[in-house]
Amino acid sequence: MPHGLDHREDENQPQPHPHQCGSLFGCGEEQGTGVLREDIKDAAFSKRAADRLLHIDEMNQERIDGYLNARGHSRRQLLRASGFMGELAGIGPWFSKLARATDGHAGNASGPTATPEENSEGRIHIVESNEKTVHLGVYDTTLDPILKVDSGDTISYPDTWSHFLNQLQPGVPVEALVNIRVSNPGHGPHSIIGPVYVNNAEPGDVLEVRYKRIRPFDWGAVFNNPGSLGTGLLAQDFPEGQVKYLKIDFPHMTAEFNRDIHVPIRPFQGTLGVAPPDGYYPPLSPGITSSVPPGPHAGNTDLSEMTEGSTMFIPVWKPGALIFTGDSHAVQGDGEINLSALETRMKELRIQVVLHKQKNFAWPIAETPTHWITLGLDKDLNVAMSLAARNAINFLATHADLTKLDAYALCSIAVSFRVTQVVDIVRGVHAMIPKHLFAEGLRKRISVV
Repeated sequence: MPHGLDHREDENQPQPHPHQCGSLFGCGEEQGTGVLREDIKDAAFSKRAADRLLHIDEMNQERIDGYLNARGHSRRQLLRASGFMGELAGIGPWFSKLARATDGHAGNASGPTATPEENSEGRIHIVESNEKTVHLGVYDTTLDPILKVDSGDTISYPDTWSHFLNQLQPGVPVEALVNIRVSNPGHGPHSIIGPVYVNNAEPGDVLEVRYKRIRPFDWGAVFNNPGSLGTGLLAQDFPEGQVKYLKIDFPHMTAEFNRDIHVPIRPFQGTLGVAPPDGYYPPLSPGITSSVPPGPHAGNTDLSEMTEGSTMFIPVWKPGALIFTGDSHAVQGDGEINLSALETRMKELRIQVVLHKQKNFAWPIAETPTHWITLGLDKDLNVAMSLAARNAINFLATHADLTKLDAYALCSIAVSFRVTQVVDIVRGVHAMIPKHLFAEGLRKRISVV
C-alpha cells in the first residue's frame, strides 16, 4: 500500500497501552491524568452518558482530580472513589473487555494503513499528513493515489495540517501568511490531503461521504488579507490585514474571541471533494486545479452544516473519484465574509465512503439528522441562488411526491435559502429543507440516492 503498512486494527484505533489498567483513565504517557479515552467512551456510552463523562467540571472537580492524579491506584479503587466513579463500577468488567478488544489490535500508523472490520464501517484506513500526502492549495489529479479504498471503507485522518502546509500556527503574523499566499499564485491556502482512489468509481456514480468523527485542535485562527490582495467581501474597506488566534475551550465547546465574547464551536471540514469535471474551472496546468472554488465536485463548499453525523452525496466525474480534503474549521458563520472561518487542524477527521452506481447527479446534495440540503454554486450570487432553488424543487418533486409547482410553493414558505460563502471566487447558496415538514411515513421513504 502506498506510503505505509497494511495492518489490522479495530474501529477506534487506540495507542498501545503499557499496562493493565483497562485504559479507563488513559494512564500511559499522561502519567495518570484524567483523560477518558474517546474510542472507548464512544463505543460504551449513550450520548447523554458520554456528555456527562466529558463535563466532569460540573461535578466536584477537586475531589475527582485527587483520585485521577494519584498514580498506582488500582482500577477498583478508582471506581469506588466517588459517587461518579461508583456509577461506572457496574459496567467495569464490560468497560475493561472493550478496552482489551481495542488494545489487542494496536499497530503502527506511520502512513496510510487498513484493517478489515466486522461492523458497518468496513476497513479502517489511516492517512497521516506528511510531505507525501499533503500539497498546498490544489487538487492534483496527476499524482498517484496515496490510498485505494473500497465502497464502505472508512478513512481516518489524524493530526491534519493547518493552512499553508502547517505554517499557520499561533503567533505567526499575518504578514508571513500573506507572503506564502503571494509566493504561490493560483494556489489556495489549504493543506490538501489526497488523492484517495475509490475502487470501481466511475463517472455518473455518486460518492456518499459520511462524517463519522470531527475533532479539532485547541486553537483556531481567523484572518483577512490586506485589501490590496482583493480577497474577502469588503477588501476595499480594510486595507490592513489581521490574524486573530483564539483558544478553544472544549468543556464548554466555545472559542474565546475576547474576554467578553465566547463563540460556540461547531467543527466541520471546509473542503472535501472529488476530482472536478473537465472545463468547470480553468486549471493551473493539465489535471491540476486550485482548491479555492467549489463546484459540482463539492470541494471548498464551506458548508457549516457538515458537522459530525452529516453526509454529503457527491457526483463522480473521474475514474476512482479521487477524494481530496483539507481546510479544517472549528466554526464559521454563513457567508464567511472576511475570507476565513475559525481555521484549525483536526486531531482526527474520520469519514466513511459508500459508492452508489450510476445515479447521475449534477450537483452535490447534503443531509443532516434534521435537513436535506441542496446547493447552488456560481460566480454570480443570483445564479447560485437560482441553482439552489431549482435543485431544491427537483429534489422535492422527485423524492416527496410533489408536482414542481407545489415544490416551488413549499420552498417559498418552508425552505430557508442561506448564503454559504461569498469569498471563494465561486459563491454558494444552500437550501435547508426541514425533515419535520413530512409525515413519518413519507420522511422514511425519502432517500437521497
